[in-house]
Amino acid sequence: MRFVKGHGTENDFVILPDPEGSLDLTPAVVAALCDRRAGIGADGVLRVVRAKAAHDPTAEALSGEAEWFMDYRNADGGVAEMCGNGVRVFARYLVDAGLAAPGEFAVATRGGLKRVTLGPSGDVSVDMGPPVVQGEGRATLAGEEHTGLRVSMGNPHLACPVDRPVRELDLSRGPDFDTAVFPEGVNLELFRPVGDHHVEMRVFERGSGETRSCGTGAVATAVAAAVAAAGPSAPPGEWLVDVPGGRVTVVLDGRTSHLRGPAVLVADGEIRASWLR
Repeated sequence: MRFVKGHGTENDFVILPDPEGSLDLTPAVVAALCDRRAGIGADGVLRVVRAKAAHDPTAEALSGEAEWFMDYRNADGGVAEMCGNGVRVFARYLVDAGLAAPGEFAVATRGGLKRVTLGPSGDVSVDMGPPVVQGEGRATLAGEEHTGLRVSMGNPHLACPVDRPVRELDLSRGPDFDTAVFPEGVNLELFRPVGDHHVEMRVFERGSGETRSCGTGAVATAVAAAVAAAGPSAPPGEWLVDVPGGRVTVVLDGRTSHLRGPAVLVADGEIRASWLR
């Protein structure tokens, strides 16, 4: 089995080229690949498959608009709807492998069709779609209750402001939350303003734990920061979001959202069949 390793602001992925959808990608295989001691190590797996061959109803519905489907799995093997850093890395892989030309093209995901823009190298920009604000929410982390804004980016987020540097927070264990409010779990972002339209953020991702970055979480955080600063009718604007793995830029234009940041391919190789067994 061939693989490529990549990351977006140190949110890292094992990329599995599978154009014709022939891999049997079980949760156990995904978890083993993502194991940082016994496997390759990653926050998740990106299976690169043609939309028409993905055996996924969302992919099939979008196959007329996008050739490639991003089959994203969390580190625990669970299927996930969308990953903002992942789709940038996915797009960079397609261009690097000669499967797509630099410029603008669409990628099918379980969170819908995502349009990406990129050159032969450098940052990748993704139209993430319109954020859906769902009201106030709460979660408890390390014995401390946090209140914030529920935002759907195709996957569920709770973005909560904090009043101290995010490096001081304890994200060693996952949050407690009301499963009636978050029946599919939640990605928890904790953020602090550090300047005009500029925040720092840490995130605990469902199925992966704390990660060095989260693209959909960065957009959710920018939305929550904008609402906190100016109310529900916050004007469009550009936000810088600093994460432990670097910096991404979020543009909110009142209609949709865009995420821009690096996407880096660092290695490729072959997974031994004997290890997979």
